[in-house]
Amino acid sequence: MKIGLFCLTEHFGGSVQDSIMEQLRLVELADQLGFDEAWFAEHHFNGFSVIPDPVSMIAYSAAKTRNIRLGAAGFLTPFYHPVRLAESIATLDNLSTGRLNGGFAKGGFAPDTKHFSRDPNELRALMFETVEAIDALLHDSAPTSYQGKYMEFNDVKIQPKPLQKKVPFYIATFANPETIRFAAHHDYGLLMSQGASLLECLEAQKLYFSIAGFNPEIVLMRVFCIADTPEEAYRISRPSIDHFVKCMRAASSDIPPPKFNREHYDAVLKEREAFFDGQKFFDNGIIGTAQQCISTIKTIQKELPNIHLVLKPSSSDHGQNRTMLCDFNTQIRPHI
Repeated sequence: MKIGLFCLTEHFGGSVQDSIMEQLRLVELADQLGFDEAWFAEHHFNGFSVIPDPVSMIAYSAAKTRNIRLGAAGFLTPFYHPVRLAESIATLDNLSTGRLNGGFAKGGFAPDTKHFSRDPNELRALMFETVEAIDALLHDSAPTSYQGKYMEFNDVKIQPKPLQKKVPFYIATFANPETIRFAAHHDYGLLMSQGASLLECLEAQKLYFSIAGFNPEIVLMRVFCIADTPEEAYRISRPSIDHFVKCMRAASSDIPPPKFNREHYDAVLKEREAFFDGQKFFDNGIIGTAQQCISTIKTIQKELPNIHLVLKPSSSDHGQNRTMLCDFNTQIRPHI
């Protein structure tokens, strides 16, 4: 099992720059503590999760860390040209001496699709095409040509190439079968939300196995809070979880009217409700005493053999988040 840190760069007050630098210092601490990975979200037009440019965050962290792997969870691929994003990924892999993980998501907040001029109904298909094109650009030795529904380019050979022979790719999903099938057909791993239940992860794993013949690597985000009592852990974590949900709901509002399709509409509503259900974040989190956290993690370990457990310390106080990472290393990690 890999242990990681989930970086949302949450701004609870004070200076935005301070919030950004506190997040980056938390990554440095995770590296010093021996965490395996740090994953940076990407959010735009958002005053709470102030992380519109994960490339910059990863580049900074690559210079400040020695061993921890760094990834995006994930690059919002419909809003990038594949050649440009492939160049950034290759450069980051060189800057980090081969420590980059490639994570990709489709996005879908209303301001994003408005300002980046994308049809919300086409985001998933755009993600699939963009990821396929980036994979070819990074890993094919000959100049790459690509022709799809949304893009085409000819005879492109990016420089530099990644330092890794194969940059690991992971696809974000709320357990959407179409996305899981895409990942399985390409041997990509899965990025699963903080709110995804263990049952949803097991169903995704089962579908993936039925296609690929092996279990996927699953990067599973989890809110994390350790305290002396369950009541204290609840008191610390609940405000930050609730505030996150409220801020994400606000960021995704003002959705323009799509072309009506009942099946598509119901699927989108279900997906959004699953993501923005703060109680699911809490119920599926790793929250409580050290022993309770250990028990929860062991259950996940038993059911998901190729798990990357990625923790989001859930306090609005930066110092408390640092303490919780240290407590994880001393009170929990030796027992899992």
